[in-house]
Amino acid sequence: MNRRDFLKMCGSLASAGFLLSNRGMDVKVSRKPPNIILCMADDQGWHETGYYDHPFLKTPVMDEMAAKGLRFDRFYSGAPVCSPTRASVMTGRNPNRCGCFSWNYSIRPEEITIAELVKESGYVTGHFGKWHLGPAKGSSFTNPGANGFDEWLSHDNFFDIDPLLVRDGGEPEVYPGESSDVVVEAAIEYIDKVKHLDQPFFTVVWFGSPHGPYVGLEKDLALYSGVADEDLRTRFAEITAMDRAIGRLRNYLRKEELTDNTLFWYCSDNGIPGGVKAYTDLKGNKGQVYEGGIKVPAIIEWPAVIKAPAISVVPSVTSDILPTICELLGIDLPERPIDGVSLVGLIEGGMTSRPSPICFWKYDASTEQDNEPWLDPVSQQGTTPTPSKDSIQFTNFRHPVPKTENFGGTAAIMDNRYKLVITSGNSGETVELFDLVADENETENLVDTEPQPGIIDALRTALEDWQRSVERSLSGYDYDV
Repeated sequence: MNRRDFLKMCGSLASAGFLLSNRGMDVKVSRKPPNIILCMADDQGWHETGYYDHPFLKTPVMDEMAAKGLRFDRFYSGAPVCSPTRASVMTGRNPNRCGCFSWNYSIRPEEITIAELVKESGYVTGHFGKWHLGPAKGSSFTNPGANGFDEWLSHDNFFDIDPLLVRDGGEPEVYPGESSDVVVEAAIEYIDKVKHLDQPFFTVVWFGSPHGPYVGLEKDLALYSGVADEDLRTRFAEITAMDRAIGRLRNYLRKEELTDNTLFWYCSDNGIPGGVKAYTDLKGNKGQVYEGGIKVPAIIEWPAVIKAPAISVVPSVTSDILPTICELLGIDLPERPIDGVSLVGLIEGGMTSRPSPICFWKYDASTEQDNEPWLDPVSQQGTTPTPSKDSIQFTNFRHPVPKTENFGGTAAIMDNRYKLVITSGNSGETVELFDLVADENETENLVDTEPQPGIIDALRTALEDWQRSVERSLSGYDYDV
């Protein structure tokens, strides 16, 4: 079934009057389906919050959310860099399936997104902030509007103070102010406009912070006068400004009595960039599939359902967002491989382990550079420069022949305890096995001792089967068009 036919089939809203068992108690949720807000930071590492006892950072809003809601202590970005993780949020799939290998790679128009699914089910939809899945301009086949958003105020990549943004596909304009506050202001204006409709809202707020180069307000910089490194001081100021903007959005929801039945999901898109002092012993950084590159902060607030604070150590990932929302709303999953799993059981309080592994794959995109483009390059030219470069040329390549072996790059598979990492290339292959329950910092490679008989072969077989599936998707087999 192709994309258009599937979306038509999803047109009836099946979620009215649904039941959730909230930590052992049956809870009747309002007959009106929940409003949904998805917030994402840009490059905020797992440890960069006050609630994880960072020695400097002040994040009082995130700290309150973590103390009141569902805090994830093992949450992962779908990839170790930005664009692919955002594709995983939108599709519920590993981003390699649609050729979104790294930053400045676009999504494909044939993908079915969570915004399209909820829109067909009766939601009004808005996107505000970083898009980075294609140009935000009106002529783009991969802009937010083409992916299910009724309205958008977006940037092709990241942005800082006084950002240049595109509204609903128009010409870029400067929006004065601190960047996180600018996009939250736009989100509040949107929600204020649609809150009286007999439709729930689905609002995505993707911040440009704390991506470097860093720019902070003086009042935020003053909080970190004791930090000697100027880049760190300014990075922390950006995180504090983002935290304050999230607080402004939460205060608005509270004032308008929208808080109780709004599912508010916060996370980051990847780990801390290399060269930034992380104040954590996690191995690796942004761009790597070690914990420092993919483990990120995440919190869900939904007071109507999550009535008591909880902490989850079940491995979860950004590709779980789509299947979770689909189950909550009674929407069928798209008829194609979905890598995420529903976390409704975590929200209910009864899920204690993950039913299937999480796989990561830093694809060797250099092998694709001579392939035919998936889309006309003119349509893939961005219009909003970042603080450090001119506008972006997005790309996505055709992949006519799926590989069945010798996949290349670095891939990892993680079950509830173990993580297998395989790196292969011209210089040979490296295999690493880590026990993340006993060794979250990945200090000891267990490949020679194999703590559980057959675990390496089992994980490797599952990983390679998954890679073959990804290769088929990458070649276009999922698109019945």
